Amino acid sequence: MPFREINSKMVEATVTPGQRMFSQRGAMLAYRGDVTFTPNIAGGQGGLMSMIGRRVAGEATPLMTVEGSGTVMFGHGGHHIQVIGLSGDTLYVEADRLLAFDGSLEQGTMFMGAQGGVMGMVRGQVTGQGLFTTTLRGHGSVAVMAHGGIIELPIGQGRTVHVDPQAYVAHHGDVRNKLSTAVGWRDMVGRGSGEAFQLELSGNGAVYVQASEEKL
Repeated sequence: MPFREINSKMVEATVTPGQRMFSQRGAMLAYRGDVTFTPNIAGGQGGLMSMIGRRVAGEATPLMTVEGSGTVMFGHGGHHIQVIGLSGDTLYVEADRLLAFDGSLEQGTMFMGAQGGVMGMVRGQVTGQGLFTTTLRGHGSVAVMAHGGIIELPIGQGRTVHVDPQAYVAHHGDVRNKLSTAVGWRDMVGRGSGEAFQLELSGNGAVYVQASEEKL
């Protein structure tokens, strides 16, 4: 169920019988045909554990299940939208950046500290970002949101990418993430931007970065 980009802030998806998709609540702008929108408190394909992860991360807003036969236009808050296609791989994305995605994708939750150690835990306390990142795996399309546009930066051998945690949108591939500090511990208190922290991504894949540090 690929998305068609209408412009930089709107996408359109075709809904067919027997298939479904999930969207953020309030993301539907208009639709044609016989389409239904139902709150999904279980968090999509991830079930209960996905819902728990979102609640712990302060992201308890339910997804909407979209079903029926027709076309739906999605957008939210005038934010820039980027469509990402998955071919069996996994996308790691901040839950509040998700606009809509194919219902065939398996949804889960990853604790950022699992890769970044203690510093991964500090990320949520100081930068204001969630400790949990949503994972989407399989074959399908995902529409994500960001402020001011999104750029895809490749990650490869000898090409480690450092990202301001608040500018981070998503990443995919065989990538490790580690949060490091650019200043001393005494200077770090009360500073949540890239001047104090850097999210270091290494391995093979790509990271999506937004043009603004503003949270959605």
